[in-house]
Amino acid sequence: MTEDENINEELNERPENDIEQRQIRVSKLEALQAAGKNPFVITTADQGITCAEIVERFEELEEKDVSICGRMMSRRDMGKANFIDIRDRSGRMQIYVRIDDIGEETFADFKKWDIGDILEIKGFVFMTRRGEISVHAKSIRLLSKSLLPLPEKFHGLKDTDTRYRRRYLDLIMNPEVRDTFIKRSEIIREIRNCLDAQGFMEVETPILVPNAGGANARPFTTHHNALNEDLFLRISLELYLKRLIVGGLERVYEIGRVFRNEGLDVRHNPEFTLLELYQAYTDFHGMMDLVENLFRDVARKICGTEVITYDNVTVDLSKPFERLTMTEAVKKYSGVDFSELTLEEARAEAKKRGIEYEERHKKGDILNLFFDEYVEENLVQPTFITEHPVEISPLAKRKPTDPGYTERFELFITQREMANAFSELNDPIDQRGRFEAQEALAAAGDEEANHTDEDFLMALEYGMPPTGGIGIGIDRFVMLLTDSYSIRDVLLFPTMKSLD
Repeated sequence: MTEDENINEELNERPENDIEQRQIRVSKLEALQAAGKNPFVITTADQGITCAEIVERFEELEEKDVSICGRMMSRRDMGKANFIDIRDRSGRMQIYVRIDDIGEETFADFKKWDIGDILEIKGFVFMTRRGEISVHAKSIRLLSKSLLPLPEKFHGLKDTDTRYRRRYLDLIMNPEVRDTFIKRSEIIREIRNCLDAQGFMEVETPILVPNAGGANARPFTTHHNALNEDLFLRISLELYLKRLIVGGLERVYEIGRVFRNEGLDVRHNPEFTLLELYQAYTDFHGMMDLVENLFRDVARKICGTEVITYDNVTVDLSKPFERLTMTEAVKKYSGVDFSELTLEEARAEAKKRGIEYEERHKKGDILNLFFDEYVEENLVQPTFITEHPVEISPLAKRKPTDPGYTERFELFITQREMANAFSELNDPIDQRGRFEAQEALAAAGDEEANHTDEDFLMALEYGMPPTGGIGIGIDRFVMLLTDSYSIRDVLLFPTMKSLD
C-alpha cells in the first residue's frame, strides 16, 4: 500500500469541526479511563528499533520479532484486518493489524483509536505482496491519546504562519521539515568535529552583559533585580572570546545564540545562532583558508558533494573561492574606482547615482554604500570581499600599507554574507581611539554604534598576540546546505508577532 493510497483512504473520515472532534476524543479517553485502560498512566515503552532501521536491515530482520513505537498517521480498514502507518523520528512504517493475532478485545479497542494516537507495536517483519516492508502486529498498545485532530492530510499543513507558530504540527505533518532540522544538527556537529580536530577549545561566554559590543547592532535591554542594574543580551561573542586569547587559551570557539533588536525578514531573525572562533598567531588570510576548508568539508560530509544547489542555482564550493578587495569589487560592478577619489568626489558620485548618505559619512562609509548597491547582488558563487574601510571595521587591524583600510573579509555566497573575519586589533591605544569614534557616532544618534568597554581595553593592555578571528552565521549556513529560502525554515521556533 502506497502513501497516496493511505491518504486517500483517510480523506473525509473526521468531522470538520475540531471542537466536535476533540469532544469525541475526550469521550473516548474517558471510556478508556473508566475501563482501567488510561494510556496516560503508562510511563515507558519498548522502542527496540526505529522504522528506518527495519528498512535498512530488512534482509537480517525478515520474519524476526521487533518492537517499535510511533504516531499513527493513517488507517485502511478492511474489517477484521487493518493496515496503518506509524511515524517515528526516522520515518514511516506500515503495520498489519489482524483480529486473530491481537485478540478480539484489543482489536475492538484498536478500532476506536484515532489518527494521531501514539502506539507501541510488537510483531515480526515481512514484505507485502506489493513489495512494501511492513510489520505484522502480534500485540499493540495505546501509549498516548491525541485529543486534537491532525490537519487534514490530503492538503497537509502548508500555511507558513501556522507552520512556524505550531512547529510541532509542522514536524508531524511534513517529513521534509524534520529532515531539515536533523540536517541542521548534523551540520553543527560536523563544524565542532572540524574545529576540535584543529585543536580548538569550545567555551561558553555570558549572554547577559553590561556592554553589548563586538558588532554594530541595537541590543535588547533587561534589568537584573538583585543587582539593580540594566543589562543587555549579547549581540556578539567577540569581546569575551578575545579576553580568553589574552588569557592564553590561543584557539577558542563558541556556538551560541546572539540577540539583535532589528527587523525580521527572510535573512534576519532577532535571535540567531553564531559561531565565533579566534586563533592566536594567524591573521585574516589564515581565517580565509580555515573558513574555505570548513565550508567545503561540512558540505561534503552533509550533502555528499562540494557542488550543491541552492534555489535552482549551482554553487561550487570545490573551487578556490574568489578574492576581491572591496574597492576592486565596487570598481568591477559599478565602474567607480574609489582608490582615485577624494571624500568630496565620492560624495559627488553618490549624489549622481542617487545613493543617499549622511553628512557624518566618510569616504569609507560611502564605499560601503556603493558595495551594498552594486556588488552584493552579484556575489552568487563563493567570494571573499577583503580590506574593508576602517570606518566600518572598529575591531579590525589596519592594513599596514594603507591604514585607511583593514585586514578584514566577508564571505558571500548566494548574495548573502556568510562569514565576517579580521586580523584582530590588538593595539589597545588604537582600539580606544576606535571606541571613541564609535561613541561619537552613538552621540550623533547611531543606535547600532559600539560603546567603550574598559575591561576589554584593560585585557588588551596585558597583551594579546596577533590573532585571527571569524564569525559565521550558522542559520545562513544551514539555509545554504538545506536549500531553504527563509531563515524561519531553519529555526525551530522563529520569532513571531503575538496573536491578538
